[in-house]
Amino acid sequence: MTGFEQEVLKQISHTKMTKWAVVRRSLFIILGAVLMAVGLELFLVPNKVLDGGIVGISIILSHLIGWKLGIFIFFLNIPFFFMGYKQIGKTFALSTFLGITVLSIGTTLLHSVPGFTDDLLLATVFGGISIGIGIGIVIRYGGSLDGTEIMAILFNKKMPFSVGEIIMIINIFIFIIAGFVFTWDRAMYSLIAYFIAFKTIDVAIQGLDESKFALVISDRSKDMGDAILARLGRGVTYLNGEGGFTGDEKKVIFCVITRLEEAKLKSIVEDYDKSAFLAVGTIAEVRGGRFKKRAIH
Repeated sequence: MTGFEQEVLKQISHTKMTKWAVVRRSLFIILGAVLMAVGLELFLVPNKVLDGGIVGISIILSHLIGWKLGIFIFFLNIPFFFMGYKQIGKTFALSTFLGITVLSIGTTLLHSVPGFTDDLLLATVFGGISIGIGIGIVIRYGGSLDGTEIMAILFNKKMPFSVGEIIMIINIFIFIIAGFVFTWDRAMYSLIAYFIAFKTIDVAIQGLDESKFALVISDRSKDMGDAILARLGRGVTYLNGEGGFTGDEKKVIFCVITRLEEAKLKSIVEDYDKSAFLAVGTIAEVRGGRFKKRAIH
């Protein structure tokens, strides 16, 4: 789980929502759970490829015992509903319960539907994408579809490992078991599907139009700021700074751009001051202010 995902899970409680907000959140959680069910039952499971976490364990148990996948997904996640309630809050627990319930029902209903493809590579890629988008949507709207993340957060407090490292260790163990239960090539395809889903989750949470922030320190800050406004159509904010070595007062330019505008921003900075300090970072979300781009004359 990324740091951004953890912040999403921590911030969704303690906020009273309107009825429309509750309905909107519920609809998106249902959509995410359905997309994950499609990825599992119409792509991965028919080809004996599995996902990580509790879902991966559920797929293995379903194959060995013969019960429906949805049964294992639901009951294996029950302890994590209560853990999530204690650790993160009531809203998260209820959102997770809704997502897991829809996922369990969805996999059960889709189990008898023929898979979309028998091609292992296509099933792995599109199954991973569908699962990643589904999980990302649910996380974005305050829930979870797998108790592994909650378990990792609990272990993180008692072990010298990050949440992401704990999840990775758990999943490696699951994929090793999958190698014995299915075949080793299926285990390797499962690892590919998991990697694709992991990357797709970030896209679903942060969106395709990824924003970036830039900090520029230069003796020509005012001219540079005017150029950014004129040539990029982006507003800038001037911050007061002080040099740590020299003690000189500096004007620091702060602005938010899209990733497609990054190269043009660097060009502007270089045109005005080749020795300017420039730092560019990724922003998970931008709200409020005047981020909307102005017309360039």
